[in-house]
Amino acid sequence: MRSGAWTGSRSAVLCAYTHNGARAEMHGTISHPLLLAQPLPTILRLAGPTTAVMFLQSGVSIAEMYVVGRLGTSALAGFQLVFPFLMLMTMMAAGGIGGGIASAIARALGAGDRNRAASLAVHALLVAAGFALLWTVLMSVAGSAVFRAFGATGETLDFANAYATALFAGAVAPWAMFALSSILRGTGDVMTPGKYMLLASMVQIPLSAVLVLGTAGWGLGSWTGLGIAGAAVSMIATSLLATVLMAHRLWQGRAGFVPSLADRGLAGAAFAPILKVGLISSLSALLANLTTMLVNFAIKPFGDAAIAGYGIGARLEFILVPLSFGIGSALTTLVGIAAGAGQWDRARRFAWTGGMMAAALTGTLGFAVALFPGAWAGMFSSDAGVLEAATHYLTRAAPFYALFGLGMSLNFAAQGANRQAMPLFASVLRTAIAGVGGYLLIVAWHGTLPDLFWLIGLAILLYGAMIAGSLVVRPWGPR
Repeated sequence: MRSGAWTGSRSAVLCAYTHNGARAEMHGTISHPLLLAQPLPTILRLAGPTTAVMFLQSGVSIAEMYVVGRLGTSALAGFQLVFPFLMLMTMMAAGGIGGGIASAIARALGAGDRNRAASLAVHALLVAAGFALLWTVLMSVAGSAVFRAFGATGETLDFANAYATALFAGAVAPWAMFALSSILRGTGDVMTPGKYMLLASMVQIPLSAVLVLGTAGWGLGSWTGLGIAGAAVSMIATSLLATVLMAHRLWQGRAGFVPSLADRGLAGAAFAPILKVGLISSLSALLANLTTMLVNFAIKPFGDAAIAGYGIGARLEFILVPLSFGIGSALTTLVGIAAGAGQWDRARRFAWTGGMMAAALTGTLGFAVALFPGAWAGMFSSDAGVLEAATHYLTRAAPFYALFGLGMSLNFAAQGANRQAMPLFASVLRTAIAGVGGYLLIVAWHGTLPDLFWLIGLAILLYGAMIAGSLVVRPWGPR
């Protein structure tokens, strides 16, 4: 039996292998070795690789901004116009639909049904292909009009169109990569997608540098490169690299099954567990982006310094999100496996342990920057107006970051439990308070910038408190 797989018998004694190859003797009737794992060390082990990938991908984004910036201000502006749409697609592929895939696979394996898991894996890849095609069509038809609506003209619009056309034409590559990653995460194997996606990210930075600027841009030859489209080609190529490597491992049976429709065939009902969780989670991601857009519109009357100050404060989420996502993605798998096996006490224990871990990490960081806001803001600007706005934001919103981490991690845990109603409601409420309420506070009621930031803090507090409170008031269990 290969390392990374486990026996499927429901005998009194089950011999299994963990993902690092260590053998474990498991007594009792269980369907997955993670059903006997201790919550804290298991969450740490599963969260580590995903968190590392998230941090490195944030670094890739920063590096690509530097490379594209060498093409000029218009190129950088065009790149920034497309970036929010790339981030939204990534959030949908990795955390939205990806969460639905991991949840469905985990619940099937928790129930001991490997044939169902094999069938779900094929359906998951079809779902990913469908969403990739949707993004390709939407951005090719409406992308340019959207960029113009955001004020892009002339060279900036040309650069945005060139980047978006190349990027979304190959949308199937990142969608396939995240789908395969989610399938493997659903089995409890985070090391395989982690190491291959880390490899892809490390290759992407130098590849982008060469494809965007050519050898001429670095004084090493005469080739001028592909321009801004090179950044898109680099992402597509490295996503394909990770996709091929993960697919090879999956079709070797290293996950405990081989994706196949042999036993069940293509069935509409098999799409339901993926889409039910995935679509709701994707809507939550869309609401998060909408909230940011509305807050930016609300801040606009206060000038560029206020917008920049808010951006510096909100940039702290580049650290918070990888921490919460890493822990949360582990919870999707662990809660899903426990729920599939009917072990709801264990599912809740995993959720609370991970939620408290995320709250402790994000809360510590939040309180640190709230006490010393200048230490963070001063890294990005020395302008007095910018620093003042950043300080206003950090001292009012950052103290509630523990609730952000708690809510986000429990949101992922809810994916595994297939209990998404309250996280969605909390996301809607957060958008209503911080986004819509913030816009009305400034535009209609002439509130101050500190007032707006207090409102954002309140929205974060309620977001985390509502998701956690719902688990206290109505603990997850069989329906």
